Amino acid sequence: MKRTSTFALIGIMLVALGLIAATAVVAWRQISDVGPTETAEGAGFTAAVKIGGPFTLVSHTGDRVTEATYRGRFLFVYFGYGYCPDICPTELANMAVTLDHMGATSEKVQPLFVTIDPARDTPKFLAEYVAQFHPTMVGLTGTDQQIAHIAKQYRVFYRKAEDASASEYLMDHSNFIYLLGPDGKFLSMFRGGTDPAAIAKTIAKYVENYAVDT
Repeated sequence: MKRTSTFALIGIMLVALGLIAATAVVAWRQISDVGPTETAEGAGFTAAVKIGGPFTLVSHTGDRVTEATYRGRFLFVYFGYGYCPDICPTELANMAVTLDHMGATSEKVQPLFVTIDPARDTPKFLAEYVAQFHPTMVGLTGTDQQIAHIAKQYRVFYRKAEDASASEYLMDHSNFIYLLGPDGKFLSMFRGGTDPAAIAKTIAKYVENYAVDT
């Protein structure tokens, strides 16, 4: 009887794990299937978990900032690090192009670059780094604990890559750009490499709808 109970318990656990995996796959496909000019909401994607929330960090100007600092503006957020050799600068450049596509509407949007490598990305370093991409972009850093907290809020994966042959360590991380509304609520997310013109149209629609609703 004891052995039978053990097998039954294992069977229940396997079924539960299978359901969790299937749910994760469906959620991932929902995100991946969002077209370049389509919002996550319009494609029927509803986040299984809350994205975004309270945080306390330091801007590249050395000022303490929280989520309330940017209340009233749309947030255009990317997580990466300054020593990233290719992916991060590419996405930040795409964010800058997106803002340029939006014209005057971009004044309602605050682009944020949140480092996942606070040991090297100091406020002074970030001040020089983000200035290379867009004049309105703000770089954010903080303690290891503060970065871990905001990364958890946005469901961002990151870790130090193990490569003994590299002179400087690299960081593995997820590659999404997030859009939050003026009230701080999550609106949509864009996969890395998404066409900036398409992102601009999506954000412009949200800005327009917000103006109508208010």
